[in-house]
Amino acid sequence: GFCACKSFGCLNHNDLFWACGKRWAVLVAGSKGYDNYRHQADVCHAYQILKKGGLKDENIIVFMYDDIAFDENNPRPGVIINKPNGGDVYQGVPKDYTKDHVNVKNFNAVILGNKNALTGGSGKVVNSGPNDHIFIYYTDHGGPGVLAMPNGEYIYAKDLNNVLKKKHAAKSYKSMVFYIEACESGSIFEGLLPNNLNIYATTASNASEDSFAAYCPEDYEAVEKYDTCLGDLYSISWLEDSDKHDLRQETLQKQYEAVQRRTVAGVSDRSSHVMQYGNKKQSNECLYYYMGTNPANDNYTFVENPSSPSTLRVVNQRDANLLHFWHKYNKAPAGSHEKLKAQKKLNDEISLRKHVDYSVNHIGELLFGNGNSSKVLETVRPSGQPIVDDWNCFKMLVSTYEKYCGSLSKYGTQHMRAIANMCNAGVTMKQMVAASTQTCFKIPPT
Repeated sequence: GFCACKSFGCLNHNDLFWACGKRWAVLVAGSKGYDNYRHQADVCHAYQILKKGGLKDENIIVFMYDDIAFDENNPRPGVIINKPNGGDVYQGVPKDYTKDHVNVKNFNAVILGNKNALTGGSGKVVNSGPNDHIFIYYTDHGGPGVLAMPNGEYIYAKDLNNVLKKKHAAKSYKSMVFYIEACESGSIFEGLLPNNLNIYATTASNASEDSFAAYCPEDYEAVEKYDTCLGDLYSISWLEDSDKHDLRQETLQKQYEAVQRRTVAGVSDRSSHVMQYGNKKQSNECLYYYMGTNPANDNYTFVENPSSPSTLRVVNQRDANLLHFWHKYNKAPAGSHEKLKAQKKLNDEISLRKHVDYSVNHIGELLFGNGNSSKVLETVRPSGQPIVDDWNCFKMLVSTYEKYCGSLSKYGTQHMRAIANMCNAGVTMKQMVAASTQTCFKIPPT
């Protein structure tokens, strides 16, 4: 526990009871592959902050595919960095759930503290009690209503919120904070997360916009040899803010404002709105409750409005892999096997994108007619409403599409809103099967 805290900063004598409990953290990188280097780098960096903050490994549970540190493309084998010329953040990171064990079932079981529901992995779960504080951080690709995982099923927003409600009903935490980095990440909580669960959440973007990769090649000479983005804008904003501050003196609200300023910056179509959900009163709490604090930062004086808008050039999360493939192709010697391999990867990704865009649009035209289709598919519901009313219908139509047309892929998760709108318009599974089989004669390689 951390009962022996002193009274300063945003902590006061009334907080001593508050602070008498354990801190738990669940860190999730939902992707695999060197082109997604940044997600595992974000998670490793988060681990280092918590570790320096005083959390024990037994209370930090890490989900990461663990395929980038020793990937053949990594210019520093065994080292992961989260910014240009940055220090190693991979050292010491627990390998709780790696490879195929990074999945929805294990993620839910870990949050609920249900060891019996685990399949593989270290067996560590959030075995928390009524005075404990839980921090959950997820970084990867997402789409309206979903977060991706490297294997199998998506995390559906409704299911995740049900898991959080179940955790609350079990009275097994005092308060929880949830940070999400993903495109359309606001849709995970929009209209779904009640404000009476003692959960405060922030997301990289609202329910209908993208989030962005940062520290990409072309921006920094130091990243050129990596050929891939090293971080994500929302993530590096909270991580680098936590790196330097005395977290006994910084509230969640202050961090939110710092992250918001840095993330909304830049070119208007290259920015996102960092959002807050759940119990916003919790934003007055210290970060210390969730992350501890690095003793090296004890004398840091908090400056109001320290972070200026970002001057980083950023890349849409969904295009970061294209940038990586293009770089590999561009740099490979003419006529080499390496160039052919890179060209194939680039071409396959472009073909997959064309197929997904075409097939979803064509299914829409078959269901709603050419004139109406785009209007129905692109409808964005007013804020405060979840993207779909019938989540079972949504899951069913997504799996029907993927059965006949192949995986939507990380790129195609942006079409989740179109599929949700099909449910909202009353499309049945039978109609979806008919439209999908008519559209997709041949599933492309994924």
